[in-house]
Amino acid sequence: MIAIIPARGGSKGLPGKNIKLLDGKPMIAYTIEAAKKSKNIDRVIVSTDSKEIAEIAIKFGAEVPFLRPEHLATDTALAVDNYIYTIDKINKDNNTQEESVVILQPTSPLRSTKDIDGAIDLFKKKNADSVISFCKENHPIKWHKNIKEDGSIVSIFEDTIANRQEEVPTYYPNGAVFVFNFSFLKFKKYYSEKSYAFIMNRLNSVDIDVIDDFEYAEFLIKKRKKK
Repeated sequence: MIAIIPARGGSKGLPGKNIKLLDGKPMIAYTIEAAKKSKNIDRVIVSTDSKEIAEIAIKFGAEVPFLRPEHLATDTALAVDNYIYTIDKINKDNNTQEESVVILQPTSPLRSTKDIDGAIDLFKKKNADSVISFCKENHPIKWHKNIKEDGSIVSIFEDTIANRQEEVPTYYPNGAVFVFNFSFLKFKKYYSEKSYAFIMNRLNSVDIDVIDDFEYAEFLIKKRKKK
């Protein structure tokens, strides 16, 4: 199976985050290294529009066989379109027919090789269309509200008063691991009746969008080193 690590050069929330030094190492390197240790992954390919990211990715052992076209690197471009383009081009250039793919976003640097292999093993066991990593939500989703510009509160769900322990647990996709059957992915869908969740722990599920996320991830990495 091939792994695709999507790493666009532009980032509004945290500029340059994919190669920003996280505890002394480019953030993308953590995902490359975890993928290369996987028992299920044959090739680790970084999809980027940035020559600088490409050079760093290659330095840490990934392949960058081509740069991403500009139209797939804009703020409005859909990630799934880039995944399909990348796999199609790899198949065409190598005269291969990849039937499945794992997507590993570099913004989840604490995701482990064990997490990656666990999701892929589940994908194979279930003969799934997709397996997507999830994390348990600590607070009931029914507590969520919309807030208007004037500060007034708008209910999303029917208002109820209940203890947290009485609510059914909910889970959210943490963005760390996506495993797809390529034939299914071509429909530009992530979920079907044959989609399954791979549950990850909260500490491995940090998804970096802004500087606060980055600093928290760095804190956890340093804490792990001390242990």
